[in-house]
Amino acid sequence: MTRQFLEFTRSRGNDLSTPQNGSRFPGLREGDRWCLCAARWKEALAAKVAPPVILRATHRITLQHVKLNELRKYALGNTNQRQAQNKA
Repeated sequence: MTRQFLEFTRSRGNDLSTPQNGSRFPGLREGDRWCLCAARWKEALAAKVAPPVILRATHRITLQHVKLNELRKYALGNTNQRQAQNKA
């Protein structure tokens, strides 16, 4: 997770940062890993705040929503990933 993405998703009504005691959800912080739906990731991509992805953990059905070259740009460990985010 990135701080920018967490702020973005909170602004869309999905606060992933705040702990939820009733469900024992600890809240996410920058650097945490979390599974996202393709639609939210694509929405974040359009807003230039898409977090990194772990390609090996990404289901192939995601390709029905997001182009592989877009995912590769944000692949964790991709040396160009940071540059792609900095251009945002």
